[in-house]
Amino acid sequence: MRQSNTYIIIFSLVLTAVLGGLLSGASQILGPTQKKAQDLDTKKQILGAIPAEKEKIASMSAEEILTRYAEVIQSEVADYQGNLVSTNEKGEPMVAENVNIEKNYKKPAEERVYPVFKYVNGGEKAYVIPVFGAGLWDAIWGFVALEEDTQTIKGVTFAHKGETPGLGARITTDEIQARYQGKSIFEDGQLVSVIMVKGERTSPDKLGPSKVDGMAGATLTANGVNSMLSNYFGYYQSYFDKHVKVPADAMTMNNQ
Repeated sequence: MRQSNTYIIIFSLVLTAVLGGLLSGASQILGPTQKKAQDLDTKKQILGAIPAEKEKIASMSAEEILTRYAEVIQSEVADYQGNLVSTNEKGEPMVAENVNIEKNYKKPAEERVYPVFKYVNGGEKAYVIPVFGAGLWDAIWGFVALEEDTQTIKGVTFAHKGETPGLGARITTDEIQARYQGKSIFEDGQLVSVIMVKGERTSPDKLGPSKVDGMAGATLTANGVNSMLSNYFGYYQSYFDKHVKVPADAMTMNNQ
């Protein structure tokens, strides 16, 4: 019986070691491929926040998307005070595309870094910022593009981990995301964000410049989106105040 127990223990240890080695090897082999896929997905979401680019990349190959991204996106990273950050805590170059927004979100706001993706296409400019928050069941996130005036939404892309199909999960649809285009995050010179109202099919005259129609049966998801946007517009305001010169015509329009 002793020999039998010893055999079982040794066999289990060897099997565990072999399986562990196989999993480790597979992880190392697949790691670069997974990293490329994640990088492509992130860049697709960033470009997708620009409505005109979203239409273009729908028919592009992976290589074409990466090429397009390099042509029209410039990136940098700021801290909570809006100061640019060039290196991480290890002294390595800070790359905006490599910032893990989910892990970053778990830190206090004052300790996070904030990637900024600047869209420049001829005379057209926009600023794309990542957003992250909590929906009804799990995490929600996305990218928001602001016009050159940094006060008007150009476009958004939203994603989720576990919202209810047909209800909260609708934040990923073009129908919902298009509602944010042209909405103002400022009113009377004050940051107010953009609010998704409760209920759906709200009369346009009741929405105004800083509200969008809601999603029937998905109030809690909508509340999560509202909090997410309000928080991140606030986080990035120091960066915009320090590094963005609002065009004079935009200032005139906002003061009317």
